[in-house]
Amino acid sequence: MTSPALESIRSLIAGDMAEVDALIRRRLDSDVVLIRQVAEYIIGSGGKRLRPALLLLAAGATGYAGRDHHELAAVVEFIHTATLLHDDVVDESDLRRGRSTANAAFGNAASVLVGDFLYSRAFQMMVDVGNMRVMEVLADATNTIAEGEVLQLLNVGDADVDEPRYLEVIRRKTAKLFEAAAQLGAILGEADPAVETGLATYGRHLGAAFQLIDDVLDYSGDVHEIGKNLGDDLSEGKPTLPLIHVLRRGSPEQAALVRRVIASGGRDEFAGVLAAIRDTGALDYTRASAGREADAARRAIAGLAHSRYRDSLLDLASFAVDRTF
Repeated sequence: MTSPALESIRSLIAGDMAEVDALIRRRLDSDVVLIRQVAEYIIGSGGKRLRPALLLLAAGATGYAGRDHHELAAVVEFIHTATLLHDDVVDESDLRRGRSTANAAFGNAASVLVGDFLYSRAFQMMVDVGNMRVMEVLADATNTIAEGEVLQLLNVGDADVDEPRYLEVIRRKTAKLFEAAAQLGAILGEADPAVETGLATYGRHLGAAFQLIDDVLDYSGDVHEIGKNLGDDLSEGKPTLPLIHVLRRGSPEQAALVRRVIASGGRDEFAGVLAAIRDTGALDYTRASAGREADAARRAIAGLAHSRYRDSLLDLASFAVDRTF
């Protein structure tokens, strides 16, 4: 699974990412064997490493020449991985990145506790960097992410969730860590306030675009490409934007079907819901929303000095919408 744009981005930061990956392995070390096993299982399972890549690109775009960006890129990946471990337990998921989730392989208790270990290790690492603004941004981000996770939990089974309520979950749960990653790169590069704000805004809109395309792929992706079961969100009773669009634009019968399935969860009526999604153009609507987020991301860094890093940030915004995995 790859794309020319993503390969170009990866080639630019390949040396930095190798440093980050080596650092991740070192920082996973623990004399508690189960921690090493579970953490290695999920960290080593692949993934696009988008958030650490974003931090590295932002640092490069603002002229940073030190080494703390490797440490913070690993911190961001640890925080992201901790949220995945916890999310899969909450959602009772059994497949991620094409193989069994950690909770399916090791049990819920181990997944939750190793997620806690990754959070605490991330905070140890950010303290080592010794930059109060860095700690402030990451502390705020982790708190906001937790709020987003709780908001999403409250929305499960609720067919009255509207688009603004759903987008607020996205902003907190997914987009916030993208925002923090881009802002941290700017902080390391000692960018002026306008550039820092622009990169943070870029990250926020980029993260929203990624999540909206994830919503599309949940109903249209190839299971082998996206690495999870189609219809997972529906089976968990999550009212994502394609379903919200059907509720708003579908026939009374289609809306009633979606309301019933959101309330009950499960996959028994997946075919009918999928037909309603296609009939109402819900996936096109969601893709268009993601496109607007990507456009906003590109506008936010229009004043950034020209460089290969800036070009890669623009390419990343395009990849966010065009991807199939």
